[in-house]
Amino acid sequence: MARGRTNEKTIALALQGGGAHGAFTWGVLDRLLEDERLVIDAISGTSAGAMNAAVLADGFEKGGAMAAREALARFWGAMGTAGGFSLWRSGPFDLFGPDWSPFALWFDWLGQMFSPYQLNPFNINPLRDVLRNTIDFNCVRRCRKIRLYVSATNLRTNRLRIFTAKELSVDVLLASACLPQIYPAVEIDGEYYWDGGYMGNPVLEPLIDECPDIADILVVQINPTRRDDVPRTAQDIADRVNQISFNASLMREIGAIANITRLIEAGVVKDPRYKCVYFHRVAAEDVMKGLSVRSKLDTNPRFLNQLRELGRARAGRWLEEHFADLGTRSTLDLSAWRPRTA
Repeated sequence: MARGRTNEKTIALALQGGGAHGAFTWGVLDRLLEDERLVIDAISGTSAGAMNAAVLADGFEKGGAMAAREALARFWGAMGTAGGFSLWRSGPFDLFGPDWSPFALWFDWLGQMFSPYQLNPFNINPLRDVLRNTIDFNCVRRCRKIRLYVSATNLRTNRLRIFTAKELSVDVLLASACLPQIYPAVEIDGEYYWDGGYMGNPVLEPLIDECPDIADILVVQINPTRRDDVPRTAQDIADRVNQISFNASLMREIGAIANITRLIEAGVVKDPRYKCVYFHRVAAEDVMKGLSVRSKLDTNPRFLNQLRELGRARAGRWLEEHFADLGTRSTLDLSAWRPRTA
């Protein structure tokens, strides 16, 4: 990704969390980094999105786009290796996938009776070692080429905490991805945090307030917004609750910011402190809505690589159809993201 070309367009990325489904984002990023017309100036990420962001920034700081692509491949390769004994991993002992793994079903039942403080008193988390071994946090904290914002939820105050690149650490990324049903809360500076997706998945505020030179935000969405049928089984209901809760804050933020842009373009708002922001999205709702919550913990390398290829394909399609729209209009259907009064 060379900088300084006349046909370059600068964007910010907003990366959703979603566990192993973050491999879809890996594919999207891999394809975007391949396109020399794009400059990624800032990234806001939550959970798996935060990890993708940190890995990308680490690689890019050291060696540009190619190094960032290689860093992402190493990270997801390590994820596949570290999760080799995961109860939710699809494989020969659960041919129908993680939803029907007897071990995963048994552990889910235990999780309804006992907390992670009881089931995992030593706070064993394989992800900790993956992050330590694949991300140079000293490099990330000195990052000058890409601005980073990572969100986590303060469980005591019910407030969102946004960490910048200079604050990033293993614990910050673990906090951003901490599902309270599986892992104990992560302590940082005397405060305790859960997954950032509860409050911002991802948060857009810093991309607006701290990046005034960026007009385009590309959302890489993992959690589907739409479901055509009414869920009736306990598992389907839990899946839909997860999808709604992990999209709610993002939809509200986009709706509010889009309204301001509409008023600016109509000449109603003339305050120079406000700017037009154009939203774009790369997603695969048609595929993601068929994947369950448990598959977010499936680290089978074949599954991860399938999601990567899907992400590359969807990003390639978006570039073909909408690169020319950057800086001129939103390509996300904003009407579907605004609250309805009737």
